[in-house]
Amino acid sequence: MEAFILGLPKVELHLHIEGTLEPEMLFRLAERNGMTLPFASVDAVRRAYEFTDLQSFLDIYYQGAAVLRTEADFHDLMWAYLERAAADGVRHTEMFFDPQTHTERGVGFPVFMAGFARARAEAQERLGITSELIMCFLRHLSGEAALATLEQARPFLADIAAVGLDSGERGNPPQRFVEAYARARAAGLRAVAHAGEEGPPAYIRDSLDLLGAARIDHGVACEQDDALVERLAAEGVALTVCPLSNSKLQVFPDLQDHNLGRLLQRGVRITINSDDPAYFGGYIADNYLAAQRALGLNREELAAIARNGIEAAFVDEDRRAELLAELDAYLARA
Repeated sequence: MEAFILGLPKVELHLHIEGTLEPEMLFRLAERNGMTLPFASVDAVRRAYEFTDLQSFLDIYYQGAAVLRTEADFHDLMWAYLERAAADGVRHTEMFFDPQTHTERGVGFPVFMAGFARARAEAQERLGITSELIMCFLRHLSGEAALATLEQARPFLADIAAVGLDSGERGNPPQRFVEAYARARAAGLRAVAHAGEEGPPAYIRDSLDLLGAARIDHGVACEQDDALVERLAAEGVALTVCPLSNSKLQVFPDLQDHNLGRLLQRGVRITINSDDPAYFGGYIADNYLAAQRALGLNREELAAIARNGIEAAFVDEDRRAELLAELDAYLARA
């Protein structure tokens, strides 16, 4: 089963590039940029990755992102993830990035977008992995701040596929970002949103109806509302589920209680992803394997999850056909 999962051609749709900052790279970039970290060693950093909820993770996540200063830093971060993803069988990935995390400390769009672009081009040429960027608004900040970020991003929209909404969900409803999303969609961007991780099912519904989200990131709280589950299934809305993240952040403390298998059986378009793998203990193949072991998923269910990712990706139809053909060929051999 492990070999089957590793070889399965995959698409990753829920990955925060800043969340791929491994402790070893954290120390390397801090040294390169003349920064002193509040940790004595890599092991000390890993020991700090014990979280009680989403906010306890975000506190250390933003602290880690502070070492990203130069174009080279963002290139190295992106390249390290894409190389690892390709080794995990990822053929296409759509990655979140948090510009406000960087612009608020004086690192502008020209710096991180150039680093990202160079690494993405190298990965496509050398590894055959295609990629897109999803620009996230930080939901603990204001709607006005999101609008300002969108304006800053305008010179770089050709390199951005969609907008998203992340950071602390509790008490930060989608309604605050209606105008920012409307302007983003008017500019030709697609829309996704984190909803129903720690927030209520209403946040999922509002992300669909008010923000025009084409996919829901996490979305596991939908199970609390039968009508919403039925709507998601009927409309083919993909949920970008992250099993190890949900376990690490105590959404489902025991992975055997995770609802992705139940939702899959009810016809919801479930995908499996890694979220912030440096912090949550596993990249995408680790998430597939952990979910398979905890929930007893069979090969047909794993293949359906992989297919869901391809069908929900923001790719043109030629690329989608290529990915589906590769998946079908693999399944015929496996």
